[in-house]
Amino acid sequence: MTRVMYFESNRSSEEGMIAVGTVVLNRMESGKYPGTVCGVVGQKNQFAPGVLSKPMGKGADLAQRTAKKVLRGAKHARVGKAMFFHTAGHSFSYTNMHYVAIAGGNAFYEKRRDASSTQADILRRDVGSQPPTRRRDVEDAGRRPGRQPVFDPSWTSPATSDGIVAPGERAPSNVQRLPTPGRSPAIPSGVAGSLEPMSIEDLIGRAD
Repeated sequence: MTRVMYFESNRSSEEGMIAVGTVVLNRMESGKYPGTVCGVVGQKNQFAPGVLSKPMGKGADLAQRTAKKVLRGAKHARVGKAMFFHTAGHSFSYTNMHYVAIAGGNAFYEKRRDASSTQADILRRDVGSQPPTRRRDVEDAGRRPGRQPVFDPSWTSPATSDGIVAPGERAPSNVQRLPTPGRSPAIPSGVAGSLEPMSIEDLIGRAD
């Protein structure tokens, strides 16, 4: 459990680690995956390469402490029964990905025929639930077709147990900052699950 938390989440985000651990427990309890932590984590092509063998460095102590909490029953409330996640900000053409939480640099989702919640919806919900500690403009991933706007999680609130997004990884190098808060270039049509371009101030205003 320590290893999957360490290699799959932001190594300074306890909330993100608990979210990853919750996915592991959900898989164990589902009957569709192995019934042990090592069995789930060691499945081929499911988690980060070398997750059971690569050396750990800074952040390993936090991962170990957090793993103990999860093994004692701690779960991420908003992840719920979700058994899947990917790097936050990436988007895919599948229509059955129902997003439930974003934490530790990852977007967590359930597979549903009636999927209706996008990453953008989760971000709007989290921004509205607690004021951000730092304000940054919404950033889009190079305005590339087929990808959602990328949001830098560092402008959201600190890690909390109720599922608020924790400070995470920096945006990819291909991200372009919007020139002026409140003014944003149009996102090309066809961008899967994209938001209406707006500044963080706009988002907060809408949440109110």
